Amino acid sequence: MTLFVLFAALFVNLNYLQVIRADELAEDNRNTRRLIAEYQVRRGSIIAGDGQTELARVEDTGGRLRFQRIYDQGELFAHVTGFHSFIFGRSQVEQTYNDVLSGGASEAITRNLTDLLAGRERAGDDIVTTVRPAVQAAARDALGGQRGAVIALHPQTGAILAMWSNPAYDPNLLASHEAPAVREAAEALQADETEPLRNRAMAVRYNPGSTFKLVTAAAALAAGVTPDSSFPDPARQPLPLTTATIGNFGGGPCAGGGSITLRQALVVSCNTTFAQLGLQVEADGLVDQAERFGLNADFDLGLPTVPSVLPRDGLDPPATAQSAIGQRDVQVTPLQMAMITAAIGNNGTLMTPRIAERVEDFATGATVREFPRSAFVPPGQPDAQAMRPEHAAALLDMMVGVVAQGTGRGAAIPGVSVAGKTGTAQAEGAPTVWFTGLAPAEDPQVAVAVVVEDGGAVGVGATGGAVAAPVARAVMQAALGEEPTVPGTPQASEPEG
Repeated sequence: MTLFVLFAALFVNLNYLQVIRADELAEDNRNTRRLIAEYQVRRGSIIAGDGQTELARVEDTGGRLRFQRIYDQGELFAHVTGFHSFIFGRSQVEQTYNDVLSGGASEAITRNLTDLLAGRERAGDDIVTTVRPAVQAAARDALGGQRGAVIALHPQTGAILAMWSNPAYDPNLLASHEAPAVREAAEALQADETEPLRNRAMAVRYNPGSTFKLVTAAAALAAGVTPDSSFPDPARQPLPLTTATIGNFGGGPCAGGGSITLRQALVVSCNTTFAQLGLQVEADGLVDQAERFGLNADFDLGLPTVPSVLPRDGLDPPATAQSAIGQRDVQVTPLQMAMITAAIGNNGTLMTPRIAERVEDFATGATVREFPRSAFVPPGQPDAQAMRPEHAAALLDMMVGVVAQGTGRGAAIPGVSVAGKTGTAQAEGAPTVWFTGLAPAEDPQVAVAVVVEDGGAVGVGATGGAVAAPVARAVMQAALGEEPTVPGTPQASEPEG
């Protein structure tokens, strides 16, 4: 009887593995048999948005693992392409578009059959990405050795123009066919405390500091506040239900202690005003607006991301006021902040971020599939309209003032109208500093978000205006076809929120 039970269990398990989990196991990166088969196929190239620069290609080794992946740009596009490794499988674009690159996509079925009948070898097609080499290089050069991330989007299409995360890594180390060298490189990367394998642009959350005041301002505009609405200008804002207060970084009032308008408050990043706004719109108003921008939602953009969050539960009035200035429990990815900024520049409409532009036939270069722009409707929302167009226009106009006259002057580009917002998120030790913005304000062609960890090169005295804004300026210049002004060593500047 026991033997019968064991045979029955074996029969059930074999059927479970071969039928129910067959597809899952076949797609598992650890399935070496499948990977060996993949290495007999000439894998398609990953190409930059200029249609020419190869980010990933193959070389014929003539060995058992016939084709080896080569990344000629080294670290520059590592978090875009990911890696294709015999031992560790695939990541990023290499994983997301593996069916295209390995010749298994639906568009290739007819061609594969024709090639088989004609005795020709199977090959994968090419993926042309949206990433522009000049913009990516500007992001790398401007951020320099500072830990952090830069992401740039085209506001009207959602195309990702640059995605740089520092520290980065060389994917060639993991694509090698020398197993001991690959394992050694992987162990070193995994043991590295700076976590170079993590894509800080999409898969790491940070307190946004005062960049989140854009969301608070949007909620206020939706509630009937105008740019010229006036508010008291205390040095410290009392918080209800507690003896705690919220103060301004300079220690005093923002506009002399009388009154201050919303427009003035955004320009100088006045904490006490935005704490008042948080109390005015209340928790539901603030969270509702954040969710219209995509926070608190899991969504699949084709690359590994983590959701940005502003928890509704436990958001009492003091917590709401603190969250309204980008502190407390609100945490966002640079991607999310770039999406918010892009939506403001796109008449309030969110667009779906995308990294792939089209699929090209490997032999003829003909386009066999396109990835069109699409509006992004966050889960649970009725549509992609995060703000009414007139409110987006008002907020954009206020953001122009931030760069022209306020805390964001480090992002100014001569002859170009730049809109933006700085952020300095306080933490133990050095702050996390931000800048998010777009240009030109009258016809936005690029939206960018920059985050720098631990105060970057400045450390404890860092601000978003001094450290992150010049990085964003260089990226926007490159996106607009200008020679980027790579910032020098940043210096501490006037405090800001």
